[in-house]
Amino acid sequence: MPQLRLLGPVELAAQAGTAEIGPPQRRAVLAALAVDAGRPVAPDVVIRRVWGPDSPQGARRSVYAHVARLRTVCEGTGRIRVTRRSGGYVLEADRDRIDVHRFRRLVGDARGAGLPDGVRARLLGEALGLWRGEPLSGLDGPWVVQTREAWRREHLEATVAWARLQALDDPAVAIGPLSALLDEHPLTEPLAETLMRTLYAAGRGAEALECYAAVRRRLSEELGTEPGPALRAAHQAVLRGGAPVPSRPPASTKATPQRVVPAQLPVAVRGFTGRTEELARLDAFLTTAPSAPVVISAVSGTAGVGKTSLAVHWGHRVRKSFPDGQLYVNLRGFDPGGSSRDPAEALRAFLDALEVPPARIPAGLDAQAALYRSLLADRRMLVVLDNARDADQVRPLLPGAPGCLVLVTSRNRLTSLAAVEGAHMFAIDVLSSAEAESMLADRLGGPRTATDPAAVAEITARCAGLPLALAVVSARAAAQPNLPLAVLAGELRDGNSRLDALDAGDHATRVRAVFSWSYKALSPAAARLFRLLGLHPGPDISAPAATSLAGEPPARTRLLLAELTTAHLLAEPTPGRYSFHDLLRAYAGELARAEDDEDGRRRAAHRILDHYLHTALKAQRLLGPPADRVVPAPVRPGVLPEEPADRDAAMTWFTADHSVLSAALHQAARDGFDTHAWQLAAALSTYHQRAVLWSEWAAAHTVALAAAERLGDRAAQACALRNIANAQSSLGRQEDARARLDRAMRLYRELGDPAGEAHTHLALGRVSTRQERRAEALTHSRRAVDLFAVAGERGWQGMALNNVGWDHTLLGRHRQAVDLGRRALALLEGAGHLSGEAHTWDTLGYAHHHLGEYAQAAACYERAARLFHELGDRYFEADILAHLGDTLHAARDTGSTRDAWSRSLALFEELGHPDAAALRDRLQHHLGKDPAATALPDRD
Repeated sequence: MPQLRLLGPVELAAQAGTAEIGPPQRRAVLAALAVDAGRPVAPDVVIRRVWGPDSPQGARRSVYAHVARLRTVCEGTGRIRVTRRSGGYVLEADRDRIDVHRFRRLVGDARGAGLPDGVRARLLGEALGLWRGEPLSGLDGPWVVQTREAWRREHLEATVAWARLQALDDPAVAIGPLSALLDEHPLTEPLAETLMRTLYAAGRGAEALECYAAVRRRLSEELGTEPGPALRAAHQAVLRGGAPVPSRPPASTKATPQRVVPAQLPVAVRGFTGRTEELARLDAFLTTAPSAPVVISAVSGTAGVGKTSLAVHWGHRVRKSFPDGQLYVNLRGFDPGGSSRDPAEALRAFLDALEVPPARIPAGLDAQAALYRSLLADRRMLVVLDNARDADQVRPLLPGAPGCLVLVTSRNRLTSLAAVEGAHMFAIDVLSSAEAESMLADRLGGPRTATDPAAVAEITARCAGLPLALAVVSARAAAQPNLPLAVLAGELRDGNSRLDALDAGDHATRVRAVFSWSYKALSPAAARLFRLLGLHPGPDISAPAATSLAGEPPARTRLLLAELTTAHLLAEPTPGRYSFHDLLRAYAGELARAEDDEDGRRRAAHRILDHYLHTALKAQRLLGPPADRVVPAPVRPGVLPEEPADRDAAMTWFTADHSVLSAALHQAARDGFDTHAWQLAAALSTYHQRAVLWSEWAAAHTVALAAAERLGDRAAQACALRNIANAQSSLGRQEDARARLDRAMRLYRELGDPAGEAHTHLALGRVSTRQERRAEALTHSRRAVDLFAVAGERGWQGMALNNVGWDHTLLGRHRQAVDLGRRALALLEGAGHLSGEAHTWDTLGYAHHHLGEYAQAAACYERAARLFHELGDRYFEADILAHLGDTLHAARDTGSTRDAWSRSLALFEELGHPDAAALRDRLQHHLGKDPAATALPDRD
């Protein structure tokens, strides 16, 4: 029995029984993670799935809290965990322990070739037995409704398949489930047909005729149509009587010419792997009634991603569902010679496959298309239109009557086919690392790949999960069985020569050549943007940044980005952000170096660095007064920096672009833009502090220090040294921090910079506090107050005065600390220094607590927590909430204590901070004990 059950009410089986998951929202969060078990689900995706497009303001915080609780709940299962990875939250579990995944696996197994009917029926029966009622029962929302409906279609298809097999052995067993399903889906003709044939096989022919009459009546009343050919054939078979009715409609007994059954699908691809979700999505179309309109599925994706392999593999797998045959044509939409197949040529080939005598084929495309549609009427056929260039190339080849399924593949998104013909569109991406490794194992043999898993992992990563690239590498490895896989991995390591290593010798399998077919179809402006994107640092780019990179107006850039995404040379995984895989990036960069002169490339690099630097400085100022004074050069022509509206927008921008900014900083230092490098590091400092990215903070300023030394800029060197020291101190490396602060202090004194000296004294005070050198810390804080006064920095003077108060309270002088805190607030309020205000309220809370003034302490802590939440400083928000809980515990307010500690724990767990363990222990063991037993811990 699966432990996590979604096919009914959401339930989680624990070792001691059924776990108490909690309220519907928490169960929805669990379901949102479970459907993608083993893969990261971004917080924004969880929010959309749980709350829909109109999520409340506190949705992200609610997700943190629910995930924190789910981690605890899942610990009781022993086999299911919720973890955090870089891409989001991951529900880690064997997928067979989750009922919907087990259901799909069993249904997929039942479709395997060569299985006896009895085994298929048993597998399908086991799959259907996992259903306990309405999927995701008790949950609501657009995503839930959509998911529930998709699963119902899969259930319907599996039930029909099981009943057809069961009818061959014991038809009476299948009647009940089929009747119940038909009550739910009264207009589903394949279901009605199966029930009729099963009733007849069980000796209940009269009921079969009643079933037909009821369905016919409902079709007429509700849709204004008559039953389709398959249902009518079943009706006639029951009326004729005689031999038992087979589980599939019999061939016509009329004296008509034998219909040809074309089977044009190419040979199935050896070693096909993965694509479980895509195959399930295609499988769902098989439940469409024969009388429904033609189903058109348009599969798009970048060059070499495996669109044809998917279409051909699926076509072979389901060919028995299309008893009238399968038509296939390669439309050569992106042929290297530019000779895409004319629709008239493809149509003539289809008519030949249907054995239409040449004398019967009319002249003209329209007349031929009409004949083609007539021939496909009343047939159940699969039509695969591979490698289409656009919708116009496809339209003459679409059947007109119900019953057929058309599968179109294209590198372009055929949006007009969806708008006019109602095509179901979906794009396929590169393979996951697990799927890519499985593909190599299938082609090279498990023993060979098992000998060097590290090389296999590197090969799949260097090939970016692109099936074509993996096929080229595996073909080369198969041809040289003694070649170590580590050697192949090494050849792929050099980004500049990687595409050479993926050259299989002919146009169809050379990765570079295959990419070129799409590139050559672009407009000149889109081709230029594609090349420039190959020079862009970081994993993705926003539309505004692409505008600055191109030096084009925003509206023009949006059109060019749309052209690139339509051609699948660029992906838009989230609205407004664009990316491509590493092989396309290498190809684009190669083209830029070949087709654009060095001066043009350098101008583009300068524009994008200007964009990121100026946007980062504007965003940093919204987070609060920065400690570092940075005066950038004016932006170059064509650069349009972004304008975050407020503090939340600034934090959102930094979060979305952090990895890009880090890459830009390193690229700036590497390519001789040293001023951009150190200034970008300074612009990132506030965000690094707020987001608790201390290692990244130190790394950024290590690059900045080297850049400043190359420039001979002593002020920039002092700035970098002080930031490295602050990060090292936060990481617990106090002696390293002190050494760098001493160097920074010497530079600031040489420069005559009192504000720089003051900031360095503040940092030295923090280091001294963490080393428990209290009197020394107080001396540094007082010196910072005096120097900020000289520099005219009122807000920072208030911040330093709060540090003096903090030093006093650590020395046991709590009443003096309260007085100093009030004086600090007077300086800070109105100076726009919310961070300083928040820290001062924290100091006041700590002092009041030690004076036994718990009500005042709690009020101060609550004020500090609100301010840190507004600032997006999650570490200090978590820290303050923990101490608020300590104060409430001392005041014997158990309920409020639990709430404060739980909120703090959720944030610490989200940050992966070690303080979470101690706080979890407090929650589990300290509540209910004498409050005096839980003293407020010492703090830095």
